[in-house]
Amino acid sequence: MVVVQKYGGTSVGSIERIKEVAKRVAATRDAGHQVAVVVSAMSGETNRLLALAKQISPHPDERECDVLVSTGEQVSVALLAMALKYMGYPAFSLLGHQVQIATDSAFGRARIKHIETERLLSALQKGHIVVIAGFQGVDAEDNITTLGRGGSDTTAVAIAAAIKADVCEIYTDVDGVYSADPRICPQARKLQRISYDEMLELASLGAKVLQIRSVEFAKRYQVPVHVRSSFCHDEGTWLVQEDPSMEDVVVSGVTSDLDQAKITIQRVPDRPGLAAKLFTPIAEDNIVVDMIIQNASEDGSTDLTFTVPKGDAQRALARVQAIMPELGARGVTFATDVAKVSIVGLGMRSHAGVAARMFQALAKEGINIQMISTSEIKISVVIDAKYTELAVRVLHDAFLGQTG
Repeated sequence: MVVVQKYGGTSVGSIERIKEVAKRVAATRDAGHQVAVVVSAMSGETNRLLALAKQISPHPDERECDVLVSTGEQVSVALLAMALKYMGYPAFSLLGHQVQIATDSAFGRARIKHIETERLLSALQKGHIVVIAGFQGVDAEDNITTLGRGGSDTTAVAIAAAIKADVCEIYTDVDGVYSADPRICPQARKLQRISYDEMLELASLGAKVLQIRSVEFAKRYQVPVHVRSSFCHDEGTWLVQEDPSMEDVVVSGVTSDLDQAKITIQRVPDRPGLAAKLFTPIAEDNIVVDMIIQNASEDGSTDLTFTVPKGDAQRALARVQAIMPELGARGVTFATDVAKVSIVGLGMRSHAGVAARMFQALAKEGINIQMISTSEIKISVVIDAKYTELAVRVLHDAFLGQTG
């Protein structure tokens, strides 16, 4: 088998942890598998490097920032390769530009365009363990680029897809994907397997286990992904293709996202082109709009509400305020004390009454719903942030409790 393993920052957070990772990698190699390893920077290192940059400039140059933060992975891959060599295994490290992980030039959020596989496949066939820096690549001008937070997950799955690996193992500080955050919901249980579509929804709705772009790669290239803990040897959660039996479970997971801000434009004339005039400048500012609700027209005017990530809220608000005279709006309100709570499950396709059950469970606890958004396999609501944990527990009990 060809196995790609990825170890996150907590897994390589100290020399002792790196030695433990080396033992696990060596055991996989001893089992007769070809092994490529993708490694993140040591825990806290990326934040430390970014803090240094902020001491130089409040808005450091993006190209130089990528040069700076990519050094975190250079340290960890070298240390892991040293540990494996000390144990007697043929190993060597490669940085993103040495593997040739070709990306676009969007510094800090680059997207992978192509991965050269010849050198990597040749090394694996010769029995070498290749330790690859996650999170980084190189653009057409040979500039170092980085893939954004969680980018090492994307590196690992993309490499697994490129070399047609049998499995991509994502080692982290949790032992799999849970039906809810165990810190919020003690009754949450580990899922044995989950479909790509369900995981995409969970990742986009606030679950932190996998980076969403890595799930997109896994789905597109049908890469089996095994999410496991680097602190134990228990079976984790398999991310796999959907099969018919998965629809037997109505809801697979409940998740929450506190990184939300809500903007409402009040009493705007309800006429064709309203949405285009409002959301075009927001899109031009690369702000992702999530949920949108337009109220029924009254006397030719309406209220329009939408949500954006908190970090983009002030820019979005500035855009709205700049075009309010053109829109003819009477006012705008802004709130950050909101949260999005969602349920996800393939079974929603074939089971009626899921939304009613969700709304009844929230109403029973006096939790008011401000906005609603649905897809084929998810329902999301925006609520007061102070009710977030209660809402997660209530919905988990309603759909995933012993009698749910």
